[in-house]
Amino acid sequence: MATASHSIPADRMTVLFAVMLVAAAGNTAMQSILPAIGAKLHIPDVWVSLAFSWSALLWVLTAPHWARQSDKRGRKALMALGVVGFLCSMALCGVVLWLGLAGWLAAGTTFILFALFRSLYGGFGSAAPPAVQAYVAARTDPEQRTQALSLVSSSFGLGTVIGPAIAPFFILPIVGLAGPLLVFALIGLIVLVMLRWRLPDDVPRFAARGAIAPYPLSAGPAEPTSEDENDPDAPEQEALSWTDARVRPWLLAGLFGGQAQAMMLGVIGFLILDRLELRLRPDEGAAMTGIVLMAGAFATLLSQWGLIPILKMSPRTAVLVGAALGGIGTVTTGLSQDLHGIIIGFALASLGFGLFRPGFTAGSSLSVPRRDQGAVAGMTASINGSAYIVSPAIGVLLYNWHPMVAYGLMAGFCGWLVAWGWSALRQDQPHAT
Repeated sequence: MATASHSIPADRMTVLFAVMLVAAAGNTAMQSILPAIGAKLHIPDVWVSLAFSWSALLWVLTAPHWARQSDKRGRKALMALGVVGFLCSMALCGVVLWLGLAGWLAAGTTFILFALFRSLYGGFGSAAPPAVQAYVAARTDPEQRTQALSLVSSSFGLGTVIGPAIAPFFILPIVGLAGPLLVFALIGLIVLVMLRWRLPDDVPRFAARGAIAPYPLSAGPAEPTSEDENDPDAPEQEALSWTDARVRPWLLAGLFGGQAQAMMLGVIGFLILDRLELRLRPDEGAAMTGIVLMAGAFATLLSQWGLIPILKMSPRTAVLVGAALGGIGTVTTGLSQDLHGIIIGFALASLGFGLFRPGFTAGSSLSVPRRDQGAVAGMTASINGSAYIVSPAIGVLLYNWHPMVAYGLMAGFCGWLVAWGWSALRQDQPHAT
């Protein structure tokens, strides 16, 4: 007798998709307007960058804890915690920035409070994505699981496009540049109501553990959870050393390529303000930054959802070609003097990094057998997240010294990765289980 197939109803999948989408869209919307806010408040660029670095650090530190807690406290509860952290952070940051822009708070006080309230997003927002993935994995049969996990993971990538695209429309007359934050807080509240109303409490059909999601920036979609990671009969994961000769070259590739990508994202908003002479017109600068970030996000999605599957690139090819395109794109961006050139350069660099990142992840995975997949997944997540802790601020410091020093360093990382990776990254030989 055939067993019934189990899948998640469409209305519940919509809620899960929205939980993932709003976290990425809200963060990239803030990323697109924060350089303009800093310019309006006359806050040094590096402090603006450090506000994002602080949030990214907390995300990296707390994400493993929340991934474990979702198994103990329930997936719905952890999703709600993540959404509450997001909407409270957005609302409080929006109010503080509104008061600062209106002159009711000193600029320094404004940014100290802003960084404090950003902690809510970095510390609690990371609870939602692994809970969503574990919820899906625990309620779908293997034949539906991969498609369902890919769908919810794709919402991160879609969010990186939507956030910068709609943020300029929320720069409202009374609240000004704080408008996008307040609107996304309202959207987060709506998602929380949907979550409480439409999603039933946890009665999982399978044991499952959600993957730790990367810090959401204009970097494209998160990789979906592997089906093997949610197999209750999978062998226990063994410790894998960071110096293991099989994974070390891939981890080094991820480290250097990740630094270049993080610097590029950290600097771009300030480059737009300077090259387009918009420091005194920050509202317009926020709109231009949103256009550039949206172009980069589209290019990233094109590479990951189009070029890699169509061309059937191996991980080694994706890393090397991606690093080469990333280097060319960063130099083009750094030399551009108008919006057209910046868009082309940034999109080309984003296309390259969109190839590099899944190539590095897949190469690391293929270098070890199945029993080590959990360990190598944790390593790649750490590499991806750590790049956004200090590199954006370092990039901004170098940019303020001289723009081409910053962009030259980004291109140097990419060029070194191509030259070194040509021999260090072996042709892919998938491991047997």
